[in-house]
Amino acid sequence: MKVLIVIDMQKDFVTGALANPAAAAIAGGIANRIEQAESEGWLVLFTRDTHSENYMETQEGRMLPVPHCIKGTDGWQIIGELAKYQTTDNTLDKPSFGSAELPEFVRSRAGNPEAIVLVGTCTDICVISNAMILKAAFPETEISVEGGLCAGVTAESHDTALKAMTACQIRVC
Repeated sequence: MKVLIVIDMQKDFVTGALANPAAAAIAGGIANRIEQAESEGWLVLFTRDTHSENYMETQEGRMLPVPHCIKGTDGWQIIGELAKYQTTDNTLDKPSFGSAELPEFVRSRAGNPEAIVLVGTCTDICVISNAMILKAAFPETEISVEGGLCAGVTAESHDTALKAMTACQIRVC
């Protein structure tokens, strides 16, 4: 089975607290990619950055002092264009940018997938973190990142993250 994982395409990263025009620009392309994946029988999964009300007291909150993706808020939700594909069963709520739970989440739904493809935001934080975790957990599975369907905090940090993933045998296409 092949798996497409949509990383953190949430309102706070697209139009909210940490709005990114580059993330807004890839939303339609990700919707098309989901449609393609589903038509080819792929499993589509989502991650959702999930923080609690005490976010500002956490290490991440002290390093990035912008409350965002607080569980239950509008900004925590998957963006409108993609929300129709997202369900409780296909979504992992993760408490940080990289999720140690992601490999087990994938295994519980897809077994040992033959390929895993990531799209979403932010290339230089959440996408790279989860790609590296998946590569470590599935060393013989082809892990790919579709660079044109990812958005970084800046264009430069996006490109740097793609280069780093390539160096770690994650296919960038």
